[in-house]
Amino acid sequence: MGKVAVGAAVVCSAAVCAAAALVVRHRMRCSGRWARAMAILREFEENCGTPIGKLGQVADAMTVEMHAGLASEGGSKLKMLISYVDNLPSGEENGLFYALDLGGTNFRVIRVLLGGREGGVVKQEFEEVSIPPHLMTGSSDALFDYIATALANFVATEGEGLHPSPGKQRELGFTFSFPVRQTSIASGNLIKWTKGFSIDETVGQDVVGELTKAMERIGLDMRVSALVNDTIGTLAGGRYYNPDVIAAVILGTGTNAAYVERAQAIPKWHGLLPKSGEMVINMEWGNFRSSHLPLTEYDQDLDVESLNPGEQIFEKIISGMYLGEIVRRVLLKMAEEAAFFGDTVPPKLKIPFILRTPHMSAMHHDDSSDLRVVGSKLKDILEIPHTSLKMRKAIVELCDIVATRGARLSAAGIVGIIKKLGRDVVKDGEKQKSVIAMDGGLYEHYSKFSTCVQSTLKELLGEEVSDNIVIELSNDGSGIGAALLAASHSQYLEVEES
Repeated sequence: MGKVAVGAAVVCSAAVCAAAALVVRHRMRCSGRWARAMAILREFEENCGTPIGKLGQVADAMTVEMHAGLASEGGSKLKMLISYVDNLPSGEENGLFYALDLGGTNFRVIRVLLGGREGGVVKQEFEEVSIPPHLMTGSSDALFDYIATALANFVATEGEGLHPSPGKQRELGFTFSFPVRQTSIASGNLIKWTKGFSIDETVGQDVVGELTKAMERIGLDMRVSALVNDTIGTLAGGRYYNPDVIAAVILGTGTNAAYVERAQAIPKWHGLLPKSGEMVINMEWGNFRSSHLPLTEYDQDLDVESLNPGEQIFEKIISGMYLGEIVRRVLLKMAEEAAFFGDTVPPKLKIPFILRTPHMSAMHHDDSSDLRVVGSKLKDILEIPHTSLKMRKAIVELCDIVATRGARLSAAGIVGIIKKLGRDVVKDGEKQKSVIAMDGGLYEHYSKFSTCVQSTLKELLGEEVSDNIVIELSNDGSGIGAALLAASHSQYLEVEES
């Protein structure tokens, strides 16, 4: 009996030892995986680094590229397009003006009544219209007839006191957010369609001419006074309310910047110098690139697989379209190489752009003790049901790395513009305010991003200069801004002035 008991004890202890060994091995395997996942995260963090010295180099490179783009066509990755807007709103504009904002599958028609210096924007009305998919790939006439008809229907709803003065033609500002080669304040040829539009016969045509012919076909008497893009609309809207506005920046799904340049500082401008001595430049800064940008393997892969490889590099690391996708790509590597989510890679994690920047922002701003928002986003979007607090914390850190790099580089871009305008120093104690009109959902809704942009500006410019640099949110610049530009470029202005 004693022998049996001893044998049983030996067997039991052997089983316990084996189980313990399995637990130890499992823990070692898990800790090895965790270490590998953290190594991937740390390497990414290091490669995304934006120390102040590097940001200074990025700002200087932006200024250099601005000079090159102004010197000659094709002289820089920055297009530095001449907008022909040489007369920004002053706040004294009077009368009824319209705007048409076409930038995607919906367009807006806007009516604004302006009351001069005292009255400001007296009344503003708008209507949103969606474009049927078949018109996005049909004929040019069909698309512009549809837009002109919607505009005519909107004009027909003018209420009491919302009519143009007798004998005056209605005037329209046209925000057209597609690549255009501008030829005057109210004409520009379409370079190519984007955002799902594909109408070959419009390419190379003057889009103002196409809209004007469509309005004539249905008997709508309206003149297009200004053709602008959304960034210039934001600049105009900002300047209307604040004469210290010097530039506009869009940080949304995409990104761009425009600013007011001295006409004499544009070597490639061969026309007569405008009366104002100024010209608005559309930088198309999303296409900026420099050897100083902290690019990682994930950015390079994203670029290669994109619809426009080698283009819009700056946009691909700072704008809302791409931030969530960069987070997804890093998580996928952690899942594939370090089994971060367990033995199988979650299938949904393999789908490009499934993790959008608003999801990333919600996780980044999660301040609950158990990071339950992070857990629910992973469950709802990526179908990952179980995650530990430790994993969730790592994901929040990843969001922080991506957002911080984007925000700090955005600030460096803004400093590049400020340097180009010579406003990066305080001259003999003069307090010269420089206001940046800002628009875009990324800046408006992702508060950790916008806070980081502001703190980085202070860091780069120093306390004294940064006290004079102000970022003002300019909501709906692209809509009202176009109507204001129609007013500041009205055909009746010179008549009234004389």
